[in-house]
Amino acid sequence: MAAPANVPPRTTRTGPDEVLRRLDLAVGHKLDGLLHGEYQGLVPGHGSELGETRMYVAGDDVRRIDWNVTARMQTPHVRDSIADRELETWVLTDLGASMDFGTAWCEKRDLAISATAAVGFLTARTGNRFGSLVARPEGPSMMPARGGRLHLMASLHRLTTMPRAGTGTVDLGAAIDRLGALARRRGMVVVVSDFLADPETWVQPLRRLGARHETIAIEVLDPRELSLPDVGLLSLVDPATGETREVATASKRLRARYEAAAGEQRAAIADGIRAANADHLVLRTDQDWLLDIVRFVVSRRERVHARRAGWASR
Repeated sequence: MAAPANVPPRTTRTGPDEVLRRLDLAVGHKLDGLLHGEYQGLVPGHGSELGETRMYVAGDDVRRIDWNVTARMQTPHVRDSIADRELETWVLTDLGASMDFGTAWCEKRDLAISATAAVGFLTARTGNRFGSLVARPEGPSMMPARGGRLHLMASLHRLTTMPRAGTGTVDLGAAIDRLGALARRRGMVVVVSDFLADPETWVQPLRRLGARHETIAIEVLDPRELSLPDVGLLSLVDPATGETREVATASKRLRARYEAAAGEQRAAIADGIRAANADHLVLRTDQDWLLDIVRFVVSRRERVHARRAGWASR
């Protein structure tokens, strides 16, 4: 069976420069422009996006009077607008030992790198700033938020050449807190991980992050994390400790228990992300990740536009 056209390039078999070239072409061909104009403004001046209404005061531009609100309130009201500005985007990429796993078209690590690159290519426009934080068992590694394509490519090149973690776990909650300390300006933050750590360790940090920034949680998973095939005696390795255990997958009862436990785990992850008020995108190693991102971005844009339309009709 042939692999889909949009399979993420394997970083272990392809040089980092070729990986980035393929990702740039793939993202530019399918996704470029979908996120344009979604962020708010910082610099003074009127923008194109509608903001809050307030009472008219002497000196306000009469062309900005909101007649619907004025008619309801019986006093003149104007609607402020949101000025366009540069967007500062931070991406936290989990490269713990659990990400060095994959049984489909790629490893979760490859998919995490692809998702990070897609966010970078989509948001790296004139004046926009991109920063990255890589979470590893030995601690996070940071690239500061700066503008320009050269900085973006340098950040992604560093990500693709990161050595494998081997064993050990990532303290995702501490990494998210570190990201919150780095992202001082209001903007967009993206957390790319399999979120296998106990949700109690990362939900509160993610919630604090979402209180200040537009937050997106990209969950990366492999189909074998949801169900086990009947392949006889299977040797499994714990990525945190390196411990090996043999599992008899021929047992229907064991496979059913595994699937039920995996479903509960994923439901807990979804509940935690929802509780943190973050947008949730799931990417799988056996599916077209570009198509999944396109659907997510289009759906997100529709929600944002609907919300703004609701504000404008008040």
